[in-house]
Amino acid sequence: MTLKNFFVKSHGLGNEYIVFDKSNITFPINTKNIGIICNIHFGIGSDGILLLEPSQVADFKFRVFNPDGSEAEKSGNGLRIFCKFVYDYGYTRNKHFTVETLGGIVQATINEEKNGKATIITIDIGKAIFKPKDIPVICEWEECIDFPLVVDGKEFKINCISIGNPHCQIVVDKLDEELVKHYGPLLENHPMFPNRINVQFVKILSRNEIEMLIWERGAGYTLASGSSSSGAATMMHKKGLVDNHITVKMQGGQLTIDIDKNWNIRLCGEVKQVAEGVLMDEFVVELNKNI
Repeated sequence: MTLKNFFVKSHGLGNEYIVFDKSNITFPINTKNIGIICNIHFGIGSDGILLLEPSQVADFKFRVFNPDGSEAEKSGNGLRIFCKFVYDYGYTRNKHFTVETLGGIVQATINEEKNGKATIITIDIGKAIFKPKDIPVICEWEECIDFPLVVDGKEFKINCISIGNPHCQIVVDKLDEELVKHYGPLLENHPMFPNRINVQFVKILSRNEIEMLIWERGAGYTLASGSSSSGAATMMHKKGLVDNHITVKMQGGQLTIDIDKNWNIRLCGEVKQVAEGVLMDEFVVELNKNI
């Protein structure tokens, strides 16, 4: 795509992102501009921004920014949206390709397409990490599993894992949206987590099915998340509560997670494009004031 400041907006199960090719934009990507673009009133409205950049080590380089301007290491839904973008807009016609992220190189596969547009995408998102210092989590235990943590007077048993970005799961008998919205930000920003953390409240439905609510680092309450699904499913498997093929149900929809014996994780799900467009000159002029 050669149009300057061209963008695509897509969603994975209600988790929405705006995608830019960095070589086509004429404004700086910084905290203030990310916030403006992601704002539904002053910009386009989004759960984050994805950037396509050239890579020296993979077919493409992926960067993902939260609405607060922070850069995340990975995003499962963001990666599938990114892969749909590079396939649909002709950056590649290969159905298998690699993507560089801050959390490592991932393998992508276009499973299904309709009228030349990718619809179902699988991401080999990486290997689970359980050592606290590598997540990172300030915890003296060998693995931070069922660790008691008191937050605002309430004790939780937390389970922490990284799949290239950090996650904290709490197993519950009943999902409560208000509980997530209250304790999610407190857990995200707890001193125990040096880089903050994504939080999932998880209910076990069967050996092959879980349901969860999500508080996403830097984005807040979120309808769906691929990396959160991967982290939660893998931790539940680690705890012996589910098998290694898991359907994860979220408010925005569901994803399928597969985990091999070496803790490598594969996620599969649908992605849909919402819109494409070009940022107007008067809007770009305002963005260029924020240098």
